Amino acid sequence: MTQHTFTPDSKLPALGTTIFSQMSALAQEYQAINLSQGFPDFDGPEYLQQQLAWHVSQGANQYAPMTGVQPLREAIAEKTQRCYDYTPDVNTEITVTAGATEALFAAITALVRPGDEVICFDPSYDSYAPAVALSGGVLKRIALQPPAFRPDWQAFSELLSDKTRLVILNTPHNPTATVWQAADFDALWQAIGQQETYVLSDEVYEHICFAEGGHFSILQHPQLRERGVAVSSFGKTYHMTGWKVGYCVAPAAISAEIRKVHQYLTFAVNTPAQLALADMLRKEPEHYLDLPAFYRQRRDFLINALQESRFRVLPCEGTYFLLLDYSAISDLDDVSFCQWLTKEVGVAAIPLSVFCDGEFPHKLIRLCFAKQEPTLQAAAERLCRI
Repeated sequence: MTQHTFTPDSKLPALGTTIFSQMSALAQEYQAINLSQGFPDFDGPEYLQQQLAWHVSQGANQYAPMTGVQPLREAIAEKTQRCYDYTPDVNTEITVTAGATEALFAAITALVRPGDEVICFDPSYDSYAPAVALSGGVLKRIALQPPAFRPDWQAFSELLSDKTRLVILNTPHNPTATVWQAADFDALWQAIGQQETYVLSDEVYEHICFAEGGHFSILQHPQLRERGVAVSSFGKTYHMTGWKVGYCVAPAAISAEIRKVHQYLTFAVNTPAQLALADMLRKEPEHYLDLPAFYRQRRDFLINALQESRFRVLPCEGTYFLLLDYSAISDLDDVSFCQWLTKEVGVAAIPLSVFCDGEFPHKLIRLCFAKQEPTLQAAAERLCRI
């Protein structure tokens, strides 16, 4: 009897293994220093680890409420008031999710209908496009041009239509390390204020911001927050990316739709981790308040270590990523250059073109500096030898 292999038609036929997995595998194969994937090589706060173990020992090991445990939602509301002078409703406007990626997916799925248009700014994080496609939306992209990577509001206005359902923004921005200011949010409001367009603000690096004015959140803009979703990540804030705990803040009517998706996607998030994070937010708020200085030191360490290299370092206003221009070194495209860099130099990086749809003629790569200083020093020494 012939065995028939069932192969379903792919809903995402163009997608394969991500560049992050590819470069990490290549780094392992060639024993390169991995500055490609965006995660720290150091642990999170000891108090947070202790509280996780304590809550596990106390039996907090069953399902959490779908929206998140009450102590964590209350602590999030307090932090939001402290940081952004806005207090979201604990019961109707805060939803704890399985990492920020789930919050992004749930928000896009809840808001985007078949045929709706969604605008994002390229380079853009790679999870946006698949979520839009799965919802039947049409993604429209606006290219941010180096080295400033500032939004072109004229081009944005020209791209708007009566089908524009959602705008996705990311600040501080991965991978360009730029930061939106209050004026950018004002410009966005001026463009979309008269039509029914929602805003998804990916703010996972909110506490890793070096800009003079600090991080400006959509929650600080009275008009936009009435139609906006702000997404945050505890993994980024507490160096615990493997915990996969995030949250979103949105008006009650929008949150209700997001929760409908969340309820049947993950339903609930790790209970003891939520309780530990609630303790951490209240016991040691200085951690997230001191995070800019913590990462600024690492950023500056790497920049100084690269002074004698042939790379041109671009400004870094936020995130834990640094962009390097290699045009003085090679004519290779950025994907080929990153492969060469990993194999021949022993440092793994990410090419910026993978964050874009279409041509990206610029010779730029992304390094992650969420690493210990000996790791950064060793990588810089190898890069300086080119």
